[in-house]
Amino acid sequence: MTDLPKPPIAATRPHSFTVHGTVIEDPWAWLRDPGYPEVTDKDVLGYLEQENSYFEAVMAPLKPLSERLFEEMRGRIKEDESTVPQKDGDWLYWTDYETGGEYPRWWRKPVAGGEDQLILDEPALAAGKEYFRVGAITISEDGALMAWSTDEDGSERYTIRFKDLGGGAPIGETIEGVAGKWGDVSIEGTIGNIVFTAGGDAILYGVTDENWRTRTVKLHRLGTSPVGDVVVYHEEELGFSVGAELSSDRKWIFLTTSDHETSEIRLYPAHDPLAEPIMVSPRKRGREYDVDVHGDTLFIHTNDVDPQFRLVTASIANPGEWIERIGPSKHFYMTGVACFADFFIVEGREDGLDQVQLHRYDPAIAPVRLKFPEASYVAGIGDNPEYAMDKIRLSYESMVTPGTVQDYDVATGELETLKVQEIPSGYDASKYRTERLKIAARDGTEVPVSIVYPRDFPRDGSGKLYLYAYGAYGHAIPPGFSTSRMSFLDRGIAFAIAHIRGGDDLGQQWYHDGKLDKRENTFNDFVDVAKGLIARGFTHQGGIAIAGRSAGGELMGAVVNSDPDLWGAVVADVPFVDVLNTMLDESLPLTPGEWPEWGNPVEDPKAFALIRSYSPYDNVRAQAYPPLFISGGLNDPRVTYWEPAKWAAKLRATKTDANVLLLKTNMGAGHGGKSGRWESLKESADEMAFLLWQLGVEG
Repeated sequence: MTDLPKPPIAATRPHSFTVHGTVIEDPWAWLRDPGYPEVTDKDVLGYLEQENSYFEAVMAPLKPLSERLFEEMRGRIKEDESTVPQKDGDWLYWTDYETGGEYPRWWRKPVAGGEDQLILDEPALAAGKEYFRVGAITISEDGALMAWSTDEDGSERYTIRFKDLGGGAPIGETIEGVAGKWGDVSIEGTIGNIVFTAGGDAILYGVTDENWRTRTVKLHRLGTSPVGDVVVYHEEELGFSVGAELSSDRKWIFLTTSDHETSEIRLYPAHDPLAEPIMVSPRKRGREYDVDVHGDTLFIHTNDVDPQFRLVTASIANPGEWIERIGPSKHFYMTGVACFADFFIVEGREDGLDQVQLHRYDPAIAPVRLKFPEASYVAGIGDNPEYAMDKIRLSYESMVTPGTVQDYDVATGELETLKVQEIPSGYDASKYRTERLKIAARDGTEVPVSIVYPRDFPRDGSGKLYLYAYGAYGHAIPPGFSTSRMSFLDRGIAFAIAHIRGGDDLGQQWYHDGKLDKRENTFNDFVDVAKGLIARGFTHQGGIAIAGRSAGGELMGAVVNSDPDLWGAVVADVPFVDVLNTMLDESLPLTPGEWPEWGNPVEDPKAFALIRSYSPYDNVRAQAYPPLFISGGLNDPRVTYWEPAKWAAKLRATKTDANVLLLKTNMGAGHGGKSGRWESLKESADEMAFLLWQLGVEG
């Protein structure tokens, strides 16, 4: 395609402000509707609609390819997929899809035998809705009641509903998800986990304020008006969020308040959540911990002495007196601990690879480390709802091995495979090869790279490659399996994941080395991995398609500014690109809680200068940029719609090339894009078609 329609050009309007003596000019600031989260400004909506129309016009010739890709990807998904049933008390629980269904159905049946019971019919609830997503589902310990939450516009303000599972009928009360009125009384929205009390007659739930911050947990007794719900805990410190969950033995409710680097936990009896709580340990800046319980002993997973974490224990009677059970290890990064009646499980990563260890409570008994067959893989404990279990449910996959569900027999050590992901259109693992590489960044640090490619992929530099990364919040990107990815592989394109600093792929220090004043390591790692893959013959300059989402979209914005010639095409989904403006605006939902991740430019001139130096929107300049596919969500509370819109507008006005730039705004969705498995797959097909087009790969 050479004759592209003329793209829309956003107007500029003078707007400036001064911070720390520096004047910031922002002529596209008007794209933020002052009434947000309501977006009604005609100029704003008009511009977004123009961009969407332009998107449709440019993508129209690619529609046959996009539809072909969609059918390919759909053909690899079992339409009537179902999960492996898991026992919880007197019931077996599972989900399934009907053939052609967008949303799952939730089922259970008695362990002792009996008919299947449909407990939540998502397809029926979603009927006629542009967007629908279930947030949380929880069932009372006696199995009699269910509470669940739903979001119907992508704003992540969930409405809680209830159902009597004995009679199968909904209970006629709701806790509204959107802040508003209940009678004449103002109430807040809801978000997060729902926890039943031990008696099953009440729930604890998180509450969002007008700034979409969850700083309060309330108690709601069934059969009463939410207006009278009691505040169990309210967090005073701006930037901290709060949530509740049950201990493994279901005797305690853990109420955790935290930001990105500090946590604090209180214990409430599950039968009496209004009792005086037990403070595990008061917050200390930079210290994180989480807990589980076995009997009267707390098992505390913490980074108090080392970023690799360690396991300590304490009595509930004296929760602040910590005794080390498993010390920190240079090579083993402890990511979590789960207690069961007769043993506890420690999960972690050793040199970046997942590990699962089973420990007996008697420290004289040596732990057992489960063994996995491949050199690079993803493994961990799955759904294990009961406290007394003799088999542990595990999940396993790799870049060439489909998702596998297994049970590990604690007594015998045997692994039983219960299910392997079925690919209806067929799958032959021998057609692909996978490697785990290490590529040196410019400061000498070796960055792991997971790569999969066709068996006959050329290593002479002529090949095309798709490179993905995230690199923030200590979130690791696992080298897992993807059926959608096969549409790239089967067209001769390699796929690589760069495990860059900013994630915790190699431990928490790996995360620390990519945040705050070390943020640029994340961007440099990604660029240097790309150059290293070129040096190893996997591809060439301009032959690399790259993609990132949210904070990964910030990564995309940074590297197209710094090294635009490297990339053949770029996808930036809901990209966090207006970093400076967002971090300066503490009225936005996430900003105060984000300062430990990015820095506080309001109070710290150095943080201001650093963020300004890399913020993608602020560093757009007159140069040639690669082809760009940018997406946003009008109802997105995490990365507000105006971030991608302003970025696209500034790029159009500034860049010197004729390469295509697309902005698509989902007008009825939020951060996660469209809901429903097929609708979201269609979005993936559009992005893939764009990348293939720009890489010059035959569809």
